[in-house]
Amino acid sequence: MRRQSFISFSLFFFLLCTKTLGQSPAAAPVKAPPAAAAQTPAAQVAASPGPVDIIKILQKAGHFTVFVRLMQATTEDIELNKELNTTNNGITIFAPSDNAFSSLKAGFLNSLSDEDKTELVKFHVLPAFIASSQFQTVSNPVRTQAGTGPRVTLNVTTAGNFVNISTGLTNTSLSSTVYTDSQLAIYQVDKVLFPLDIFTPKPPAPAPAPELERPKKAAPDVESPTAAKDISGGLTVAVHNKAVLLAISVVAAILFP
Repeated sequence: MRRQSFISFSLFFFLLCTKTLGQSPAAAPVKAPPAAAAQTPAAQVAASPGPVDIIKILQKAGHFTVFVRLMQATTEDIELNKELNTTNNGITIFAPSDNAFSSLKAGFLNSLSDEDKTELVKFHVLPAFIASSQFQTVSNPVRTQAGTGPRVTLNVTTAGNFVNISTGLTNTSLSSTVYTDSQLAIYQVDKVLFPLDIFTPKPPAPAPAPELERPKKAAPDVESPTAAKDISGGLTVAVHNKAVLLAISVVAAILFP
């Protein structure tokens, strides 16, 4: 009896183990893939460690080939990089795209003097860092590196996120942010900014005040035309000669009646 019970229990245990081992192990719970990190806009990426190079930034952004050549031809890129890397002065650049230059008359840039090319580049540079949110508070006219005055005037107006730029000859707006960090901001504009100082006739210079003529001194051997001549000696000789002739006439009349 005991033996039969043991055999029955062993058979039950064997069947139970076989059933358990035959089942597939439960699949591990599937983990959701990690959320992709939000992509930072290229315009907001800070510069890699090292000195700032405006030309490399514009070349990496693309479609600024003409403006890059103009900056290099005038050596303004060297001056701006030096200022950024050796001082705490911020800079804002309005960079015209290649399409902006393509709308100009063929050979236009080559017709400008070196001085005008330099002024044109400087007119696109503000000597201060201005974030896109700060254009609403700037004071007009905005000072550029071309200087101040009515012939290099640049005004900025805003309406929400829209930033408009006018120079008296050009009216355009910021189309995108190319680059920004704590010191340098580069914005794309779709028109070249023309200052009045280069592209309108300059007013004529005032005529010099006439100088009062000083009396000229006569040369040592030249008589002044207004000087009175001394004729007393000549009169004395003439009177003397007449007296002599009269005396001779009287004598002759007496001698030869």
